[in-house]
Formats: sequence, C-alpha cells, structure tokens
Amino acid sequence: MGGIIIILASFIGFLLSHALTRVAISISALLVMGLVFSLGFVGFLDDWLKVSRQRSLGLTARQKIIGQTLFAAIFGALGIHFPDRDGLTPLSLHLSTVRDTSFKLGAILVVIWIVVMVIGTSNAVNLTDGLDGLATGASVMTFLAFVLIGVWEFGEGCAVTPGINCYQVRDPLDLAVLAASLAGACTGFLWWNASPAKIFMGDTGSLALGGALAGLAATLRTQLLLVPLGGLFVIITMSVIIQRLYFKISGGKRVFKMAPLQHHFELVGWGEVTIVLRFWIIAGLSVALGLGLFYAQWVAG
Repeated sequence: MGGIIIILASFIGFLLSHALTRVAISISALLVMGLVFSLGFVGFLDDWLKVSRQRSLGLTARQKIIGQTLFAAIFGALGIHFPDRDGLTPLSLHLSTVRDTSFKLGAILVVIWIVVMVIGTSNAVNLTDGLDGLATGASVMTFLAFVLIGVWEFGEGCAVTPGINCYQVRDPLDLAVLAASLAGACTGFLWWNASPAKIFMGDTGSLALGGALAGLAATLRTQLLLVPLGGLFVIITMSVIIQRLYFKISGGKRVFKMAPLQHHFELVGWGEVTIVLRFWIIAGLSVALGLGLFYAQWVAG
C-alpha cells in the first residue's frame, strides 16, 4: 500500500503550489485528481484484503474491473461538462492523437473510450510493477513528458498565440503542474523503491498512476500519443496478451518463459538491476519518440 505515499505527496505538492501562488485550481486538474484517488482506492481495497487475510487473494479480477469501469465512466461523464468562457471542456468530444482530430465520437462513445483507456493504462502499470523501481521510474519519465506537453500547449494555446496551428486545450498549464507533482512524488518514492526496495506501491500505487497517465493524456488531447509515451507499459502488456493467446492456441506452449516480460528475463538469467536499467532505457526512448511525434506535428502544422 505504499502507493498511498505517492498519492498524498503529489496532492500535497500540487495544493501547496496553488496556495503559494494563489492561483485557483482548474476543474481539469480536479477531475484527474479524482480519478487518481478513486483508482487508488480500488487498489487500496485489493492490497488491504491481501494484508488482512495474509494471502495473495484480494479483490477478484472482475471486482477490480467493475471499480475501474465505474470511476472511469464518472470521470468521462463529468469531463465533457464544465465549459470555460471559450467553450472548452476538460475532455473533448473528438478523438485525439497529438491533438484533437476531426473525428467526432459523441458523448456516449467518449465515455466508453475513456473507460477503455483508463482500464488499459492502469492495468498496464500494474503489470509493469513487478521489479523494484521499474514502474516508478518509467512513470517518472512519462509524467515529465506530460509536463513538457502541457507547458507547450499553454504557450502555443489559441488564447495566448492565436493561429491555425494553436492548441485548443482547457487548463494545460495546471495539468502540467499536476504532472510535475506526480513526477516529483514518484521520484521521492523511487529513492526507497529502488533495489533493494524498502517500500512497495502495490495496487494502490499502480492503479492510481495508470489512472493519472490516462487522465492526463485525455485532458491534454493526446490520447493515442499515450501509446508511444508509455511504450514500456505497452510492450509488457502485449507480452502477457501474446503469452495467453499462444498458450490457448498451441495447446499449452509458451512464447516466453514467464509473463510479464520482465520475469522472462529473470528466468533467462539477467539480474534484477540489469533488467530495470535496460527497461528504463526502453521507457526513455519511448518517451523521446512520443515527444518527437508531438513536436513534429506542430512543426508540420
């Protein structure tokens, strides 16, 4: 349940920044914080049941999916309301890649799409959290990418720099501050979570961090950009999907010695620290690719 520390530290840092600057908290940031807290609560229930029962039996997979779906749907439903004076809501009705596209989803499809994003991302971080510091370090890099994206969208926003290539995003700067507080909380947590770990985030942290990544991607209008930005999470999740599908198709054969992928390399003979460092390199390259795509689109106009 060490993820409680990440949630509290990020919220305290974010709220202190607003108290010191006397700037009002945006509705976009509040919605993302609500998503982080609610998914962290689902993870907390799972961790608490495991600890209290002294067995690795917490919530069932179905119960966790129900909790994730419920809170993600609430986030999506609320996010398409609360327009600002320019008519921008925290969540757009359009599908976004590196910015909003012309493909309009509509209210119902937006909520369904947000549910899929949140469930996929939170479970991806959960699967990655298998070695000391792995998920935490990868999360830091991705949150820092969202800091840069939020600041850039603010500087090139239509309210600041009008033009055909400007960004129409509500509260990008405040979302960047929230991403920075999450990155800072994860960095502090990593000090104690690095091998040999003295504290573990558990589902409390992994589900909350996944929710934060999905929430930031959705509110910053970079939904599909989350795939390259969180490339390590995608690779590890795909290893589990491939393993299960091939196991069923082949009648019991396996592609990897063990899934998720990090445990395959453990069985191959790699040391834990070696795996974590090399996977961090992959995470860093993925973030660089995502930021490169984001900037390239802006340059291309």
